[in-house]
Parts: sequence; structure tokens; C-alpha cells
Amino acid sequence: MVQDESGEFFLTRAGSFITDDSGNLLNAAGFALLGYNISDGTSAPVANGFAGLEKINVGSLALKAVASTEASMVPNLPANADAVAAANLPSANTAGSEFSGKTSLLAYDSLGNEKTIDVYFAKTGAEAWEVVVYDKDAATNGGFPYTSGPLAQTALDFDPSNGYLLPSSASSLTVPFAPPASLELDLTGISQLGTGYSVPTANVDGNAPAAVERIEIDGNGIVYGIYQNGYAEALYQVPLATVPSADNLRALPGNAYAATIESGDVVVGIPEQPGFGSLVSGAIEESNVDMATELTIMIESQRSYTANSKVFQTGSDLMDVLISLKR
Repeated sequence: MVQDESGEFFLTRAGSFITDDSGNLLNAAGFALLGYNISDGTSAPVANGFAGLEKINVGSLALKAVASTEASMVPNLPANADAVAAANLPSANTAGSEFSGKTSLLAYDSLGNEKTIDVYFAKTGAEAWEVVVYDKDAATNGGFPYTSGPLAQTALDFDPSNGYLLPSSASSLTVPFAPPASLELDLTGISQLGTGYSVPTANVDGNAPAAVERIEIDGNGIVYGIYQNGYAEALYQVPLATVPSADNLRALPGNAYAATIESGDVVVGIPEQPGFGSLVSGAIEESNVDMATELTIMIESQRSYTANSKVFQTGSDLMDVLISLKR
């Protein structure tokens, strides 16, 4: 569905769009592509009308930073590690603090500034551990003691029969490193097995400030702004429209169509839903012409042209004979 400068709605099959100086996506006829704004949530299409649709505009996209809110890591803690005395635990924040594992995670605050947190694991007793998180910027000589206390800490209790967390044990902790936001560190899947400390999986969301590199549209019609750092932001969803009798649409200049009484009312839906097609980006639609029929017509036309040429040639020869007889 597209819209002209006067605000009138049309349907089109012309799917090639470029941005104008205002950031609107326009096709070759100057019609603006319409979609639902989903930057604040999912779209809710109006099945029998154009309500809620707006011109898709990507001109406002600029540098964007996304604060980290979720992180996860799945380390293995060495089951044979020695328990650490309470006075030397990482939570005590002393120069002699002991631990069995340490991992640093890079995250971002709401302004896109890099924030590194140090995550420590220390055994406190049989099948019991503590996990403590510090701000790396507060470290002295790269470690303990930190100039400020722990950002977050919690206790972990493992099942001695399988080396995984007990159902009653905490499996996450909240790290308030970027006020007013906070980072939820998920430790689901952490294990205590008879091998060394390792972290095969660690992930943190968020990103530093980056500019938009390109626009992409997937098969569901979701319009994404792809930033230089690979972050993808969902902006709009392009719906599809159909009518009960497409042959009775009124054709208009610019490869556009308008609904008529004979065509029936426009029905709007989301791509890939029953009754609607899907969208394919960067593809050219194949010709729907019957090549065999067109070649047959071309051969017939060529033979007719050849036959008519012979008639004209014969007529010309007869005229030459008549002129010769007269002379």
C-alpha cells in the first residue's frame, strides 16, 4: 500500500523504493510506502482499512547507543577447589582475596560508554559458592582491593549428585552498573564438575554508538535499520493488501491501482499469513508471459511480413514489365 502527495491511498506491485530528501521510501512514481510503526511494540493491522498506516521514514535514524540490560554466562566451577576462608572471599574485598575463577564482561551504559565488570567465583563450603561482581574501573593494580564495594553478589548451591544448581539456588543476579538501568546476569546452566574453571559461553546485549549502514526488509515485512556494528532495530512492518476481485481494480498511472465497487473492499494483512504472500528483498519478479505463445505469435508475424513483402515485390516486377511494354 502506498500514498500520493495528496494523501490518497493506492495499491501497487512496484516494489522498488528509494529514499527522498526527507527519508521517505518512494517508488518510481513518487508514491510513499506505507507501514505500521513497531518501534514501540508489535503491529496490530486493521483488516478492513488503512487506519494506523503511516509513511515509512528512515530519515530520523542517527547514531544510536543501546544500554546493556541482559547478560549470560555458563561457566564450569572446579568441584575439587579448596574452600576459601570468609576473610579472604572476594566479597571481603581485601588484598588477599582468593577465588577459583574470574571473567570480565564488556557492557554498555545508556550513553554507549563501555563498562567492564569483573565476575569472581569462590568456593565457600561443600557444594557452595559465591559469585561477586565488581566495577573494573574501581580495581587497584588490576584487582583487589577495589575502591568501591561489590556491585552485586549471591550464593550458589549445587547438587552433589550431578554438579548443577539446586532448584532452590539463585541462578541470576542484578548488577546496577548503569543507573537507572541495570544488568541482569543469568547463570542458568552453570556447573560444578571435576575439571578446571572455564567459560564456554558468555553474551551481553547492548552496543556502542553506531550509524545506520543500510535498510533491510524481511519476509514478514519487518523493516530493519542495520547499524555499522551489526545491531538491527525493527522500525516498521509493511502489510499487504488484497481485494476479492483483483481484475476489477482501476489501473492508474505509476503502476498503481484503486479499489472499485466491482473489485470489492481492500483487505489488509501481514505477510506470510494465510491468504497473503511474502516479501522478498533484492529480487526481481520473473516474467509471467507465456514464452511459447509469444514465440508462436512472433513466428506468425514474421511469416506474414515475408509473404506481404513477396506481394509487394511481385507488384513491383509487374509494373516494371508494363512500363517496358509501353516503351
